Amino acid sequence: MSRPVPTSNDQVQLVQRLFIRHSSTLRGFILGLLPDFHIADDILQDVFMVVTAKAEQFEPDTNFFGWASTIAKLKVLEYARASRGGPRMLSPEVIESLCAAAPPMADNAELSAALAECVGKLAPRAKAVIQMRYGDGIKPMQIARNLDWKDESVHVALSRARAFLRECLKQTVARHPGT
Repeated sequence: MSRPVPTSNDQVQLVQRLFIRHSSTLRGFILGLLPDFHIADDILQDVFMVVTAKAEQFEPDTNFFGWASTIAKLKVLEYARASRGGPRMLSPEVIESLCAAAPPMADNAELSAALAECVGKLAPRAKAVIQMRYGDGIKPMQIARNLDWKDESVHVALSRARAFLRECLKQTVARHPGT
């Protein structure tokens, strides 16, 4: 028995529900490419508008996160190209490479569990710096002041922690292919 074909309004509602379900993962994906909370939120809103406008193109029972993250990547690249020379912006080539190397991720709950597991494996100081930066939204310069560190030390700590989390997530996803 074949499934009923959703109407246009049903399809838009489905895509919007999926967007809400995956919005925190999409935001994290965007922040991984562009670590500025305000711009990431703007891009996330743009992604919502695009997935709503293109709802008819989404095939139900396929990987929504994969589809939406491709749109997010294109929006980040669009921003990168428009703001060439902006502060600490990854080049479009690096963004493309990061996205190509990223493992496919589908389920927000499983991904959150995997991330929590990996964050739990961080050294206490690295965990504290990651929490301040991404949990509390504190800028690196303020983190340096709070911890009485040099600015460079915070950037190095964040870079190393992100590299560890990236590798840990890759391994965790490989062990649990349903993620």
